[in-house]
Amino acid sequence: MNRIFFRFFVLVMLSITAATFVIYFAFSRLFGDPLEDIARRQAAAQIFLLEQYVDQAPPDEWLARLNNVRIVSDVRYDLIPLAEARNALPGGRRVQLDNGEIVLDAASRSFYRRVDLEGERYIGSHEEVLRAQNLPVDIGQALKMEALRYVIVAVALLVPIALWSRTHWQGLQSLSRVADEFGSGKLTARALMKPSAAVYPLAERINHMADRIEDLLEAQKSLLHSVSHELRTPIARLEFGLELLDARAKDPDLSKRVRAMEGDLRELNSLVNELLDMSKLDSARNLQAEPVVLAEVLQECTQMLPPAEHTLECRLDEELGELELDRRLLARAVCNLLRNAQKYASGRILLSATRTEGGVEITVDDDGPGIPEEEREKVFEPFYRLDRSRDRATGGFGLGLSIARKAVALHGGSLRADSSPLGGARFVIHLPT
Repeated sequence: MNRIFFRFFVLVMLSITAATFVIYFAFSRLFGDPLEDIARRQAAAQIFLLEQYVDQAPPDEWLARLNNVRIVSDVRYDLIPLAEARNALPGGRRVQLDNGEIVLDAASRSFYRRVDLEGERYIGSHEEVLRAQNLPVDIGQALKMEALRYVIVAVALLVPIALWSRTHWQGLQSLSRVADEFGSGKLTARALMKPSAAVYPLAERINHMADRIEDLLEAQKSLLHSVSHELRTPIARLEFGLELLDARAKDPDLSKRVRAMEGDLRELNSLVNELLDMSKLDSARNLQAEPVVLAEVLQECTQMLPPAEHTLECRLDEELGELELDRRLLARAVCNLLRNAQKYASGRILLSATRTEGGVEITVDDDGPGIPEEEREKVFEPFYRLDRSRDRATGGFGLGLSIARKAVALHGGSLRADSSPLGGARFVIHLPT
């Protein structure tokens, strides 16, 4: 929320600052410098005294009245040559001075004006300029007032911007929680907001998208489940029929073919079971979490593996402790990784587990051919198989790693493939504590 608030607040204040400068320069070009207007108002008394008292005197009394003003005023009045005054002013102001206008110089707290244009007040008066110095002009005070106005505007904007940011932040947080829940498998998660909420249109679109995704996933799951169940009946019939055929067949070649067909049926039956397991892992509702000693689960996984010539090492951190998880699903994921390692390893497999900051990492390494970097994400896709030239053994359907990742994801964890120090593939399970 702080990030949204400060970004929007800074944007608004920068916009106001830019608008202030634009207004200042526009008004300066069209109506004159606003700071000069302020200085002219502050020096209004001296200008009034010059125009209404000194200038109203007869020509022969003009200097006398000027001296009277000098006596009673704190402002210093001097008569200087016209050329000197012209040199002290910029080009645009010289024209005003030549026309007999009062020219204010706020920076030096002074103003200039020619005595007259025709030399009527005294001899040579048209070649002299009256300069008034030490005027009661304070532009700094005016700038402070403008800065105070700016600060007051900024403080006044803090409250509405904070309320606006808080409303948007709460809406975005709600949508973020819905996205997390939906992504973790809770397909019924929806964003519940009032129509008056600022992000209500976005929430409605997210809800519509979630409805469509839920319908598609449910339809896919239902189809997969139904097809898998329907396949079991003809498979069972075929197995029974092949047993009868094998019992009556006297031809050794025919018996050999029957046994091959029975192997194909067993493989097909295994595929159906894998598909059913996949369909069960699409929802967190199938998760039966309970406190489990992680080291015991991993030890059981090593004992469940089929006999093989590979050397299986097990290195478990003594600080693993207990985790809240589904014992059966986690064991299935680890066993799938170990069977995959058995399939590709040359002779060595390593199962290790360590406690990390905020979680536990379970690692399965092998010394096989490894997995190319560009295919390390693809191996988790259902039915994906590596190039046959890299397959060291046949069998499997390409579902084991996909099932393992789904099982780990239901626990809020992650599964990734990497290169192993043993030279082959490494699979790393991260489980949050």
